[in-house]
Amino acid sequence: MRNSASYLVVAAALLALFSSVVYANDPSSVQDFCVAAKNPNAAVFVNGLFCKDPKLVVAEDFYLAGFNKAGIIKSVQGSLVTPANVAQIPGLNTLGISLVRIDYAPRGINPPHTHPRATEVLVVLEGSLNVGFVTSNPDNKLITKVLHKGDVFVFPIGLIHFQFNAGHIPAVAIAALSSQNPGVITISNALFGSKPSIDDDVLAKAFQVDKKVVNFIQSKF
Repeated sequence: MRNSASYLVVAAALLALFSSVVYANDPSSVQDFCVAAKNPNAAVFVNGLFCKDPKLVVAEDFYLAGFNKAGIIKSVQGSLVTPANVAQIPGLNTLGISLVRIDYAPRGINPPHTHPRATEVLVVLEGSLNVGFVTSNPDNKLITKVLHKGDVFVFPIGLIHFQFNAGHIPAVAIAALSSQNPGVITISNALFGSKPSIDDDVLAKAFQVDKKVVNFIQSKF
């Protein structure tokens, strides 16, 4: 009986320790970083935006018009991303969800990128898309699929992914993201268009190419 009681005490202690570790984790952030303010008077509200008085809330706080209208595609990549996040719909604040509309010209691409704070669920409304994502190291496996109108595909949080309109007609997709401010890091922009520039020795070594190639690519950004 004494040994059984000892086992129960140890089990209870381990459970309490495990629970304290689990509940000690910080909540997920919706911003890239938060530098500690030495002067509290200089601090800002951390997670999202200040909340409106509930008595002053109106329907327009939860509303966005014109999401069905295609925008004018001007990018060299041949795509246009139209967001519907907390910046456009104030009522999304703290709700952890947002949308984007993506228009693709023929042969247009939404280039490889990541969302550091969100998983993405994409549905094709018009046309077809060649989509995919790459798993993390060391495998770096490409998971890819050709989507047609009405098809749905999931891009897990943080993984590099892309969409390419391989067809000869425009394509349209809507994507839902599991954050009010999912963030986006376009890989080519981040590596070759950073300010200040990443040292070309670093990029030449990383991509195993001559520095002249790196300089040429950087000139495009």
